[in-house]
Amino acid sequence: AAITLADLQSDVRLREAVNAYCTQIVPVYELKWRTLRPDAHTFAFEKADALLDFARQNRLTMRGHNLVWYADLPEWTAQIKDARSAERALRDHIATVVSYYRDKLTSWDVVNEAIPEFPKRPTERRDSLWLSCLGSDYLRMAFGAAADADPHVQLTLNEYDIESVGERFAARRAALRNLVSDLLDTGTPLHAIGLQSHLHGEIEIDTDGLAKCVAEFRSWGLDVIVTELDVDDQKLPGPVTERDAIVAKRVNDVLAAISSEATLRSILTWGISDRYSWINQMFPRADGLPNRTLPLDAGFRPKSFMDVIAKFTREAV
Repeated sequence: AAITLADLQSDVRLREAVNAYCTQIVPVYELKWRTLRPDAHTFAFEKADALLDFARQNRLTMRGHNLVWYADLPEWTAQIKDARSAERALRDHIATVVSYYRDKLTSWDVVNEAIPEFPKRPTERRDSLWLSCLGSDYLRMAFGAAADADPHVQLTLNEYDIESVGERFAARRAALRNLVSDLLDTGTPLHAIGLQSHLHGEIEIDTDGLAKCVAEFRSWGLDVIVTELDVDDQKLPGPVTERDAIVAKRVNDVLAAISSEATLRSILTWGISDRYSWINQMFPRADGLPNRTLPLDAGFRPKSFMDVIAKFTREAV
């Protein structure tokens, strides 16, 4: 599960839940540029180190999130205006951070969310500082720098909204397929596709389309992992029993599709308790009822979501 250091330190129930249910953690903020890079010359590893210490003390592993993203950049990066400065900043950041955690993490989200929200064509990439200064070569540059810094860590391309039924989701699958094919064709050291699986509770999972997409990635020699699983329930019915059942079905459908032809070896939820879900702030329900988006409720009691996770965990073992 994803956790923040502040929540972990302030709530003993969260620490107990992570130890009871998890084998791996991922920092929500602590490895992002805004936290790690207070200025162009400083790397602040203390918060991420504290999470790694917690993981080691409790026999958990930790993965890295993320090295390159269009969002959550510190203010000083606004001064980067040209290709030379952008490449220097990107390479220096990746080399320093990945080398610092060499042989300590299981995998890295090297590039996060490179596909536009609504791609008009499969070759389109999301606008960002890196794209504007370096073009699409920034992706190959990032993966190459990460591989040089740690030849043993799994390098992942992380993306969202490819799981559901609808034209937009199909277009995003096509754009992701195009990007992955392009990276592999150019010899980029890409090892895995991370499916965030921030699911929309009111939309069915495109089980056939998703299964075919995942099967193709695996046929290309890539692992497929679930990196940020939760369900936005803002548009679902209010009654808890009915709502939890729909959430669990979405989770079951997406995990079944991804694991239809091969074992799914890594499932991470974006948080573990509803008390600490980002959806509470971003997508609150109009009826004022608490969101129920994660495996444990706000009181840290397991829901049917957790039953689904347990089923797929047993099958993987």
